[in-house]
Amino acid sequence: MQHNDVLVIGAGPVGVLNALGLAQAGLSVTLLEAEPAIGNAPRAMVYHWSVLEGIERLGILDAAKRVGFTKQDYSYFVYATGERIDMSVGVLEGLAPHPYNLHMGQHKLAGIALDELRRFDNATVRFDTRVTGVAQDDDGVTVTVETADGTDQYRASYLIGADGAGSAVRKSQGLTFEGMTWPEVFVATNVRYDFEKHGYARSTLQIDPTYGAIISKIDTTGLWRVTYAEHPDTPEERMGARIPQWFEKLMPGDEEYELDAYRPYRMHQRCASTMRAGRVLLAGDAAHATNPIGGLGLTSGLFDTFVLYDALTAVIKGTADDSVLDRYSEERRRTFLEVASPRASANKRLLYHTSDPEQLEAELSKLRALAADEEGQRKNFLFTKQLETPPLVQPVSAV
Repeated sequence: MQHNDVLVIGAGPVGVLNALGLAQAGLSVTLLEAEPAIGNAPRAMVYHWSVLEGIERLGILDAAKRVGFTKQDYSYFVYATGERIDMSVGVLEGLAPHPYNLHMGQHKLAGIALDELRRFDNATVRFDTRVTGVAQDDDGVTVTVETADGTDQYRASYLIGADGAGSAVRKSQGLTFEGMTWPEVFVATNVRYDFEKHGYARSTLQIDPTYGAIISKIDTTGLWRVTYAEHPDTPEERMGARIPQWFEKLMPGDEEYELDAYRPYRMHQRCASTMRAGRVLLAGDAAHATNPIGGLGLTSGLFDTFVLYDALTAVIKGTADDSVLDRYSEERRRTFLEVASPRASANKRLLYHTSDPEQLEAELSKLRALAADEEGQRKNFLFTKQLETPPLVQPVSAV
């Protein structure tokens, strides 16, 4: 049985970027993914300005910018009245090295990072490899998997579980996933439609208790993401058939659209009871899950990544005590519970739950004032930097 420094479970952006950072530092790493390839179902697609430095440090930002596109425009759109309240990340010019956000499907970033990871002789990638058991002892972790060829095992000093909100790794350690699940079901759709022709910003947050939606441009081919909330009593098998009814209300014109893909999913505000169980670490949605409004889920997962691979490298190379992994767990849990989850919940309430006219007008007054105040906008856009944890160790030079 081959022994690695680190096993990483899950080939989403958080898993692949962790594996890439570890490989660049000279550690032997194996990445395991249950599916046959990186999934391309509609999921996260916005990379806030604040995470781009970390992506750049891994050496893949230029490639990501070639695949995706950068943008600064934001808009709140009041469905009932047609009012638009516009803002711009451009207010961060001179304050941030990358004063813009990057848009592309998360599978695209994972693919770019995977291509880079495969350049390293000390990295191994296995798809169609489903984890069925995780056992740890004083010296390491043994993972049992099922593949097309039968049962196999992998061994490593440490394991990172980045295998999503339903994490098999988290469950294997008996860790709870504390919090709540929203009653509505979100439906994320990828659709070809010219929203810009109708004056939509490339990131539009639509406010309405019935027709609240997130409408954002995904790429340069005319593909957009439209995400709305279905009633919780709607059977999942009927949600696809109901998309035309929703689009009749959500599309601003009567031009034809092309539905590319859709995915219903439940929304959570949950966090693992700990992000460290001995030699097992959690990151991304395996550690914490939030509703997607504001893009704080993937942002949180990337900020997990940027401190975890450095901390784990230092522990394995003997330049830091393993107590730094406890600090990782404590700080990333605190940041999610005190910063990311409350803000994402407030975002959801604004878009989908503000039905009282007086309350709505009070919220809109705040947004209008913010749009007219550059300094206020700067503070608003700087918020995502609060999701970052400063380095826990001195970064180890890559080999």
